[in-house]
Amino acid sequence: MIAADLKPRGPYSLRVSGRLASDATRVVTRGSYRATIAVDGRLESVRAWQRTDGIVCVRAESETGVEHVRFALGLDDDHSEFLRRFATDPLLGESIRRLRGLRPLRTATVAHALLRAVTGQLILAKRARQIERLVVRSATPVLDGLHAAPTCADLGRFSPAELRDLGLGARRGASLVRLCRTLELEKLKGVPTDAAARRLERERGLGPWSVGVVCLEGLGRYERGLARDLGLVKLAAALWGRHVEAEETDELLAPYGEWAGLASVYLLAGYHSGYLGLGDAHRDPRRGQDRRVAARRAA
Repeated sequence: MIAADLKPRGPYSLRVSGRLASDATRVVTRGSYRATIAVDGRLESVRAWQRTDGIVCVRAESETGVEHVRFALGLDDDHSEFLRRFATDPLLGESIRRLRGLRPLRTATVAHALLRAVTGQLILAKRARQIERLVVRSATPVLDGLHAAPTCADLGRFSPAELRDLGLGARRGASLVRLCRTLELEKLKGVPTDAAARRLERERGLGPWSVGVVCLEGLGRYERGLARDLGLVKLAAALWGRHVEAEETDELLAPYGEWAGLASVYLLAGYHSGYLGLGDAHRDPRRGQDRRVAARRAA
């Protein structure tokens, strides 16, 4: 057993970051993390918890297990610049003050993030997570009640019909199998974010939201995130007081530039927790267009 004490770079809270982050491969609760990972053809249990001084303590059977915790929790990905730059942002400011240690957890494999992206295209998030768990449990072996994250090979062995029996629609199942059989997803970790996103966007069945999930949770990138998420649609409707199309929510993330992916996480977490300023925090982009049209008509 290897014991390691890891110091996160910048503000970090496992308790805040791990909220609702448990799945078929890990349990995250009350500032602790437990997962099963595959290492050289065998399964290994990994545990981690955060002390009051901020140090994350890890217990693993190999150095691979320690590195898994480092990546999965995002301990080396300091987001202090994001916190400083948008500390006074009228929309995000309060969320940043209350959730400053929040970083999205990552999946152990890019293929698992792709599975999450494809199942997450369903409107009901609870049902999407159920299907994800069923697929993972059918794809990989189990140790101590938790399964290893699926690889491309694991998911590529399914047929679309088998995935349909697990609850994933025929079209989504076919897209997942095709991508896992034709792309080496893990290699995207060595590719710049925009290039990786463009490569994924060329594939049928993957839109901006799905690509954002892969970039954020599979590759661990902060530039791309949960674009056009249903939660952002609801947030924009509350801000602008009207019906909002999914693509219009791109306006919410545009001000955050290279931090747009992380901003999407903070926006959704802040919205669900009631921390966002919903007054005149963000101007309705249609309002300026409507005024210009009215002026032209009057002329």
